[in-house]
Order: sequence, then C-alpha cells, then structure tokens
Amino acid sequence: MEESQSSQSAWKRSMITRSSVANKIKMGKKLEKGLKEKNASAVSQDEENPNKTPEPYSCTGNFQADFTELCRRNSMTYIPPIIPRARPPTVMGHTESGKPDKGKGKAPQAPVEPDPDPEQDLDGEGVEAPPKTFTMKDKFEYFRPSVQVEMENFDKPDTVTEIYIRGWKIVEPIMEIFKQCWPKMAKLHTINLWNCGLSGEVITILASTITEIPEMRNLVLDGNTVVEENWHELMGEESPVQNLSLRHCGITDKGAEQIGQALGSTKRCNTKLISLNLSGNRITDVGAEHIALGLRMNRNLMSLSLASNFIGDKGASKIAEILSRFPLTHEEVVERRKHFSEKDFPERNKSPPGSRRDGSKDRPASVRSQSHMDKDKKGSKASAKKSLLAIETKLELLFHDPKGKDAKEEEKHDKTKKKEKEDKTLTKKESRGTKGDKSGTVGGRSSGASIAADTKGGGKGKGKGKDKTKQAAQEVEDLSGGEVVNPLTDVADFIDGQLWVSGNRVLINLNLSRNKIAESGMNNLLKAMQYQTTILMDNKSGGTGLMRIALLKNKISPEHEVMRKLNDIMLHKDPYYKQPPQTPDGQSTT
Repeated sequence: MEESQSSQSAWKRSMITRSSVANKIKMGKKLEKGLKEKNASAVSQDEENPNKTPEPYSCTGNFQADFTELCRRNSMTYIPPIIPRARPPTVMGHTESGKPDKGKGKAPQAPVEPDPDPEQDLDGEGVEAPPKTFTMKDKFEYFRPSVQVEMENFDKPDTVTEIYIRGWKIVEPIMEIFKQCWPKMAKLHTINLWNCGLSGEVITILASTITEIPEMRNLVLDGNTVVEENWHELMGEESPVQNLSLRHCGITDKGAEQIGQALGSTKRCNTKLISLNLSGNRITDVGAEHIALGLRMNRNLMSLSLASNFIGDKGASKIAEILSRFPLTHEEVVERRKHFSEKDFPERNKSPPGSRRDGSKDRPASVRSQSHMDKDKKGSKASAKKSLLAIETKLELLFHDPKGKDAKEEEKHDKTKKKEKEDKTLTKKESRGTKGDKSGTVGGRSSGASIAADTKGGGKGKGKGKDKTKQAAQEVEDLSGGEVVNPLTDVADFIDGQLWVSGNRVLINLNLSRNKIAESGMNNLLKAMQYQTTILMDNKSGGTGLMRIALLKNKISPEHEVMRKLNDIMLHKDPYYKQPPQTPDGQSTT
C-alpha cells in the first residue's frame, strides 16, 4: 500500500510540473505575438506618416562618407563610387624620386619568385602573357559613373584636393548633394566636370557653391553645352575662381557678351580671374568686341585664349585697340570725374550751410578747371616726395648712415634740380596747346613708380647708404604696384576733343590661332605690339604688355611680311626665348 501511495504522489508531481511548463510555453507565445503586433503597429504608423523628415545630416569633410550618406538619404538606386584618380604605374624597385631603394634600415624583403613558365597553345608555341600595366574589369564597368579624386594623403580621406567627373550627366539633385559636401572640404582647390551635360540651373547651383569653398581656384567645365549660356554667373564679384576653362561649350556671341560684362565695366571689374580659356566655341567678331570691352577696364586677367573660333578682322582690330590705347566714352569720363572728386576731394560735394544747393539733389557738382588740376598734381607730387624723404630719414637714423648731413644736402640739391626740370617741362607742354600727341595730361597723378625713380636719381653720393635708400624706394614701388590698377584714374591725353588712356598691359598671353583673321587685322595687332614696345621703354609701371601671342592658321600666310614683323617683336619678349650664343667676332652662331 505504501508503495502504491508513493507512486501516485510521484505521478501527481510530474503532472503538475508538465502543466506548469505548458503554461509557460503558452505565456511565451503570447508575449512573442504581442511584440510582433506592437512592431507591426509601429511600422504601420511610420507608413501612415511618410512626411516625417529624418534628422538633417551635417557633413564632416570626409567626401566619401558624406557623399555616400547623402545619396542613401535621397534614395538613389545607384551611388557612384569615390575612387582615386588613375596614375601611370611606377617602376618596381624605384622610389617616386626615381632613385633605387637601397634597403637601409628596412626589414628584409621576401625573395622574389621566379616568373612562371610561359603558357603554350596546342601546337606547343608560346602564348604572349597579358600586360601588367592595366587591370581587367567586367564589361561596361569602366563606363559606370564614378567620382575620381586626388588626395594629399591617401590614408586620410579628408585631404581631397581635386575632383574629376567625366562623361556622366550631373542633374540638380546630384549638384545639391555636392553643394552640401564641397564647402566642408578644407583643401579642395580644383573641380573638373568634363562632358557632364550641365544645364543652366546646375550652373546656377555651382556658382553659388564655389563661393563657399575656402581654397577654390581652378574650375574646368569643358565639353558642356548650356542653352542658357549663363557662364557669367561663375565670374561674379564673390567668385574665387582664378583659372576658368570653357572649351568646346558652344558659346555664342550672346554668352560672350555676358562674359565681357563680367570681366569689367565702368561700375565693377573682376579682380580674381587670371586665366580664361574660350577656345573651340562659336564666337564671332561681335562676341570678340564684347570681350574686348570687358578688357578695357579689367587689369587682372593675364591669359586669354580665343583659339578655334570665328573671329575676323573686326574682332582682332578691336582687341588690338584695347592693347594699345583708346578714347574714353562719355560714361567713362563721368565715372573718371566722380572717382577723382570722391578720392581727392571728399569734402567737395558738401555744400556750404544755407546755400540753395542743399535742397537740390539732382543738380550735379561743378567740374574743376585745368589750372586747379595742375596745381593739385604739383601739390600731390610735393607731398609724396616729402613723405618719401621722411622714410629715408628714418632709415638713415636706423642704419646710422656715416655720411650724414653731406649726403642729405647733396640729395636735396639734386631733387631741387629735378623739380625745376619737371616744372619747366610742364610749362612747355601747357604752352604747346592740345595738338596731337604732345598735348598736356589731364587728371594725372603721382605714382609710386615715379616716386621711386626720383629717389634713385637723388640718392647719388651716398656711398654705402644709398643701397639701403634704394631698397626703401623699391619697397614703396612694390607697395604701389600691388594695388588694383584703375584705368579711369590713369594719366590721360587730350587729343581732338577726346581723352585717351593707355591700353591693357596686364594681359601677357593671347591665343588667336585657328580663326579668320586676315591682313587688316594682323596689321592692327602689329601696330598694337609696336606701341606697347615703345611705351615700355619709358614706363613699365602699368605692366609688361603681351609676352606671347599665337596667330597660327589664320587667313594669312606665316611667311607674310606682317607675320614676320610680329614674330620678330614677340620673339625677344617671350620669357622662354634664349638668345643664341655668339662667336668671338660678335656674330650669332645661327
């Protein structure tokens, strides 16, 4: 009986444990089912609220990470990879400097494995192995969109300096992503978008983006034909671009007119752009004249390429006029007078108290007479010389000039003589009237270069101390030359009722190859070069003038007399020209 009771109690206990385990399993299933329903309800709520915007992404300067994340957030099906720009393979066993590695202080290298035996075909002949200068890729993988980059250090992804995109269309969403990434890249200075199918809207976004890139300098947009031709937006007042290339962009006279206005006008000028390449477009004489008008006031552009266009004699003659000298228009004369009145006489426009001019805002101010302008010019020269003398005195005290008073008195005597000579020549010019090129100057002002010349002329007899004075004068000249030149304030000649100023001598490289320029246009270019050569003999403060000009493949033979004269003039101005060695008799070897 006792055994049967114990077996019954054991059976009851086992049944109780089984029921408790079953209850736990049921409870677990219910909890799991509840969690699933909760997650499903959360997903449904998210689907019901699609307008919920994710948190904004702040770029870090890591181009690869920022670009990938922004593309993912925009739900792009294909994200172009960021890859290093391809480079030619380096020779094994040589460093980047071209010197072989000596292996000093380095771990021993693994032994070089011998080349495997060449493969043979069925006939037993050797099969040429594939070259090792490139890698094989899948079909069409080479043509998939990608962004190529140059980096200062490939181990640091935030050191991207150049970006190259080739042959795939950049639409507005992609450019908006670039607008967020590029300004955060501290070392980016070059953007090259070749044949990317840019539109007018994309150009507008790009123009607003480059103003925010801290180190932006070079912009290449070759092969992009834009219907709107709003290239001038890339040359705005806030644009930091120094080198702009727009080759083969289908630019017509309409786009050239806007580019000319962006280069310079009486109101404002571009002070950043140094090089502009417009080769391979559809610019005619009309467009060349507009670009020449922009060069009238621009004194910053140093290189201009108009090769492979449709420019004829009229356009070339207009460019030649800007390079030699030209008369000021009525609008430019008005701006010139405004500039002088605001700069030299800031209190001139203030009317005396109680006068009738206080109430009349539309009435223009009176213009100074010639005698007043000459007096002002003499006064400005005297004040400039006084200030330079003070600088020299300080330098002499600083360096303890051994000659002291004698050198100062001799310098003062020489300067007095030079001043008397200048006054005599000025009175002679005034007495001659306003005929031809010998007319008096209007609105002239003393420049730093002339001050430096006076100092060099008056510093004779100083011995060792004159080198220091020359150095001070050179510093003054350099400071004056560093300012932005305004042609409206330059010395002007009054000829036949017009004010003539010197042309653009800041432009040093001009390419007019493969155009339609004939003998007439070449003659005008020759006269401009002769004028620049003559001017540079007397005054080099305004620039060096053209140093290289390309005129090949125009409507004139290279053996023509005009072309020979042009080549002779430009040959000695070319910075890369080397004079042939001479024999002891004084004749050149060539």
